[in-house]
Amino acid sequence: MPWVNEEMCVGCGLCLDECPVEVISMPGETDVIDDEKCIRCGRCHDVCPEEAVRHDSERIPQGIEANLDWTRRLLEHFDSVKEKRELIERMKRYFAKEKKVAE
Repeated sequence: MPWVNEEMCVGCGLCLDECPVEVISMPGETDVIDDEKCIRCGRCHDVCPEEAVRHDSERIPQGIEANLDWTRRLLEHFDSVKEKRELIERMKRYFAKEKKVAE
């Protein structure tokens, strides 16, 4: 799914004009893509002269770190090593399911 790197976006609006379903807006100085309505045609990515429209795969490291942070916060609710290990196993199953859904 495309997303806009705000540090790279100059707010030229080319992607707004190119989007066939009009899900890109500019509420501030940079463009924003509505993930829920985006049809993933890639036109915004192709037209961006600054290469500010990026691909989801570039966000994988941040997603992994967010999942680890979430799991660490959950672990704080358990006292015993056994309970913590059980939670980790549940989280492994959860993330394995999420991977299958994504595939």
